[in-house]
Amino acid sequence: MLDNNILAHYGKIEYWEERYTRRPEPFDWYQVYSGVKDIITQYMSKTDKILNVGCGNSKLSEEMYEDGYEDITNIDYSTKVISQMEEYYKDKCPKMKFDVMDVLDLKDIQNGEYDTIIDKGCLDCILCGDNSVPLAAKMMSEIYRVLAPGGHYMVITYGDAEFRKKYLETQNWSSLTVDKLAKPSALVATNINADENDVKNFHYIYTMAKHKE
Repeated sequence: MLDNNILAHYGKIEYWEERYTRRPEPFDWYQVYSGVKDIITQYMSKTDKILNVGCGNSKLSEEMYEDGYEDITNIDYSTKVISQMEEYYKDKCPKMKFDVMDVLDLKDIQNGEYDTIIDKGCLDCILCGDNSVPLAAKMMSEIYRVLAPGGHYMVITYGDAEFRKKYLETQNWSSLTVDKLAKPSALVATNINADENDVKNFHYIYTMAKHKE
């Protein structure tokens, strides 16, 4: 487990700009696409307009694109990583879009613009920073606003229900489901009987649906 001093850096833009300068190679937090594909396909259509918030340099969108999800916009508040990703994918995934944008202020996105929103670690980073409670509420408000009626918001996180539902439930979702996935680590992979009650062995996927109008 990372200590609180390390986790605190994850809420700072300076940390991410430096990290992406120093380590530009792709990196996936938590789960790769193959690990969450069965859940994603339950809620997302390949014709959906998809927003990936806090995209970083994850290969999630690339692998989704290769699987037929081509209408993906990736946003991050790091100018460094968006510049890197635009260059890397301009020929490989020509229909995919990248924008520098802060999830706390999605002013360039219209109400109800996206059918699906994916968050792999973004909320977790907000919760690592200062003023995390009001900022998480602001993030949820913006996510809810830009999500289309009947659309889905999917959060991939290390936080179990005790520590995440209180943030997610600040919005009036029509439904909220929770899936639990074993961490793709050597420890868990070699221990089929990993303790089901030990949250350190798992990641959690929360999928919320917005009310239809």
